[in-house]
Amino acid sequence: MQQNQDLVLQFYKAFDDRRIEQALDLLAPDFVAHLAGVPEPLDAEGFRQFGMSFYSAFSQGQHKFDEIVVTDSRVVTCGTFIATHSGEFQGLPATGKQISLSIMHIDRVENGRIVEHWGQGDALGLMQQLGIVFLPGAKLLPQIFKEAVFKMIKKSAKS
Repeated sequence: MQQNQDLVLQFYKAFDDRRIEQALDLLAPDFVAHLAGVPEPLDAEGFRQFGMSFYSAFSQGQHKFDEIVVTDSRVVTCGTFIATHSGEFQGLPATGKQISLSIMHIDRVENGRIVEHWGQGDALGLMQQLGIVFLPGAKLLPQIFKEAVFKMIKKSAKS
């Protein structure tokens, strides 16, 4: 079990150190990835392309794991990914903003290679940090509610 944990942590460390080929060498030939928000599982090449788009858009990336749980063949890592948005990401030009993305991964290991990956990241939090999505704070919510009720009353009075 320790070998599996070491392998998975080596994978994320290689990604963080921008040694992509070394990271990809840790994947099995029949590797498959299940990513939140991606409708179909990805093979190793699709996962590489997805990873490269993220890698290109976010520099100085570091995985910080708060929790690591290991079973026979699975390694669960929970924590944050911290990076700088320094390149285009899904059509959004670089903002230069530092992001902190909550993440959870499950990696399954067989014969010294990662054969399956499940990944979940806080996409809404990422969009908010990049300024794509606005979420009103506690002080603003009562004002928004008040204006919405006022508009409904005004609309009802006209009817």
